[in-house]
Amino acid sequence: MLRGVLGKTFRLVGYTIQYGCIAHCAFEYVGGVLMCSGPSMEPTIQNSDIVFAENLSRHFYGIQRGDIVVAKSPSDPKSNICKRVIGLEGDKILTSSPAGFFKSHSYVPKGHVWLEGDNLQNSTDSRYYGPVPYGLIRGRIFLKIWPLNDFGFLRDSPNSHRFSDE
Repeated sequence: MLRGVLGKTFRLVGYTIQYGCIAHCAFEYVGGVLMCSGPSMEPTIQNSDIVFAENLSRHFYGIQRGDIVVAKSPSDPKSNICKRVIGLEGDKILTSSPAGFFKSHSYVPKGHVWLEGDNLQNSTDSRYYGPVPYGLIRGRIFLKIWPLNDFGFLRDSPNSHRFSDE
C-alpha cells in the first residue's frame, strides 16, 4: 500500500515538473497574456486592456519601427513598460519635451531602441531615460484580447509621422 502511494506521489511530482517546464518555455519563448496599465499608450491601448505578447521577435531581432513592445523599465527593473518603437539602432530621432517646447536630435546607439508612448503628453519613455537596450525587450504586443468589443490586431500609431523612414 505504501509503495502504491509513493509511486503515485512521485508520478504526480514528475508530471508537475514536466508541465511546469513546458509552461515556462511557452511563456518565455512563445508568448503570453498580460495587462497594460497606465495612460501612456492611449488611445491604442487603454488602462487595464489585456493583450497578447509574442516573444519570438525579440529572439530573432524581428522588432521593427512602429511595433508595440513590452520591456523591463530602465528606471525600475521590477516593472514592465508597454511602449511603441520609434527608432532602431543608428536612427536619428527628433526628440521633444512632453510640452513640445524643446526639440533636439538624438541618435540611437548600437544594441538599443527608442521607445515612446502613443500619448506623448502623458508618457515616461526614452525622452526621459534615453535609448533602451535591446536586451530589456520582453516581447512584441500585437493582439488586444480585452475588452471584447475592441478585440483584434493593434492599429497604427496616432503619431506615425514620428517614425517615417526619412
